[in-house]
Amino acid sequence: MQTGLRKTSQAGQGSFSRWLTETNSTRPPNGFDTSGYVIMNPNVEKYRSIRIGNPTFSTKLLPINGAVECLFEMGFEESDTHLVFPNSSSLDQLKVTRESIAAQRDQRLIGGQHRHLPAASQEASALPVRPLLTVSRKNFFVTLQSNSQHVLLYEKPEIQQKARSYIPYTQLSLAADQKLKLAQEAETECKLGKDDFVVLELLRWFKCHFFSWVDCLPCSSCGGPTQNRGSLGPTGDDLRWGAQRVENHYCQRCQLSTRFPRYNNPEKLLQTRRGRCGEWANCFTLCCRALSLEARYIWDSTDHVWTEVYSVSQGRWLHCDSCENVCDQPLLYEVGWGKKLAYILAFSRDQVVDVTWRYSCKHPEVLSRRTNVEETWLLHTIIGLNALRQRSLGTDRKLELTRRLLVELVEFISPKIARQGELGGRVSGSLGWRMARGETGHADSGNIKQGAAYVFTPTEKERRDKLIHVSYNAAKDQYCRISNDFEIIHCWDQCVWRKESVFRKLENDWHMVYIARMEGSSVGQISWKFDFAPSKLTVKSVSMRASSQTFNFGNVSWLLQSGTTATEFSGDGSMQSFQCLNGSSEFTVTAQLSGGEGNVSWQHAQLFRQSLKETEESPFEMIIRLQNA
Repeated sequence: MQTGLRKTSQAGQGSFSRWLTETNSTRPPNGFDTSGYVIMNPNVEKYRSIRIGNPTFSTKLLPINGAVECLFEMGFEESDTHLVFPNSSSLDQLKVTRESIAAQRDQRLIGGQHRHLPAASQEASALPVRPLLTVSRKNFFVTLQSNSQHVLLYEKPEIQQKARSYIPYTQLSLAADQKLKLAQEAETECKLGKDDFVVLELLRWFKCHFFSWVDCLPCSSCGGPTQNRGSLGPTGDDLRWGAQRVENHYCQRCQLSTRFPRYNNPEKLLQTRRGRCGEWANCFTLCCRALSLEARYIWDSTDHVWTEVYSVSQGRWLHCDSCENVCDQPLLYEVGWGKKLAYILAFSRDQVVDVTWRYSCKHPEVLSRRTNVEETWLLHTIIGLNALRQRSLGTDRKLELTRRLLVELVEFISPKIARQGELGGRVSGSLGWRMARGETGHADSGNIKQGAAYVFTPTEKERRDKLIHVSYNAAKDQYCRISNDFEIIHCWDQCVWRKESVFRKLENDWHMVYIARMEGSSVGQISWKFDFAPSKLTVKSVSMRASSQTFNFGNVSWLLQSGTTATEFSGDGSMQSFQCLNGSSEFTVTAQLSGGEGNVSWQHAQLFRQSLKETEESPFEMIIRLQNA
């Protein structure tokens, strides 16, 4: 009858036999060597641990199915950064397991002559032999391992607290409550929760107020334009914050270089608040975790990153791209941007998940491009990483993660159908940068139609008062519904009915802000709609102030339209009255932007141009007095 110790030893032999078979190796890895040091020097502390980030451990042992389990059978235990052989573990067990592994190694060294092996080892020896880790596998594993380790930074309490100090949570929470209430009023069986709306408000705040995009930094001397001229050497402080790459933004006028370190530490990004998609997703994922939202970092092998947030109320993961301020539009990249997807992986504190299939409606095409590593190797490697990460989790948490994974797998089976919001090209970054990456979709043709579909209808108070008074402040980027107890609505497009190829341009160097058409588009258009028919009211009078500016043959056309009646008016910033709408039950206000000269013609037609220091003025204001129909 076998003892419990012998059974444990054989389990270890079986696991390690699989390692020997899969690598075709006769030299045990770092864990085997460490076990010998422990036996010879049981009281020397440094021999009793293996650093998880050790290159040998990461590339030769961790990816192989069963190898880590073998170390656990030896008696090693997991800490935050190391596998540790504690004083309480049995040296006898370690010796037995080590001797058994050595016997298997010797069997291979003598050319495969028959030697008595435990049943589990014989079974493993019959498995097909796999080659050593290829360069492609090693590179892929480094990506898996580095991202898996990096997301643990988001869990540090001191960094989360620092992030919370920047986030206006009270303001976001109130806005989320209001939108949840509206959703519940519109749909009695609404399945959304408050956190879903907190995510939307966090995305809006992060995009519109907190983070900024960098193509090239303005010159640190004259403030003029620069060009990316390759790389500069990182300083010690750069390396401390994970910036191993520093871009050289060169000013031809001053012949000076402005350094742009590509920081990878989310704590540092809370301070700099700028970058490209890597910095955006990195910092935004931290902000989600700081608000106790379950979030994971998404890595795309075609050079983009974003975030997923788990919706408890909906029981699923939501795609969130902070660069684009979009939520739950997973086909945006493949359909809208035209990306040729291959590998998309999700990283969180608890697990790694291959989520490629959520982001594709062309599964056979994607599968044909997944040639970097074998699918079975990728699957086993992810399983190994997850087993290591989840070893200290409780049973309930493990069951919850398994349940969520099953829900995802079911979702991945059937390809999705693209929705309207997923059809547009990329917005973030300069046109040249987007075109170089092939991510413009149809943005450069000026034909993007980004439906906002917001309609102003009277609230109960406004019906009683027969008055709607709304203003928009570009510097604050907020609407104020004065007639509804000064209700604040953030972000320029949240009250827009229709928008085509327009965006809010923030010029940090000149401290100015305005709405312009997208770079590369010939025409941009934006509309606001008012509808009083549901309240059985009509227009008595309309007064409006609209401000626009043009340069170098740029043009802005303003139009007030109700049914077949259309009236053009100027955007000179003065308050104007309109009698043509008397008796109308609805109308729209539209601005069309066109014209201009040269490569920056898109800047030559502007709406609501305003200094960031002039926060009291409202360049757009509507006063609508109503009457009974």
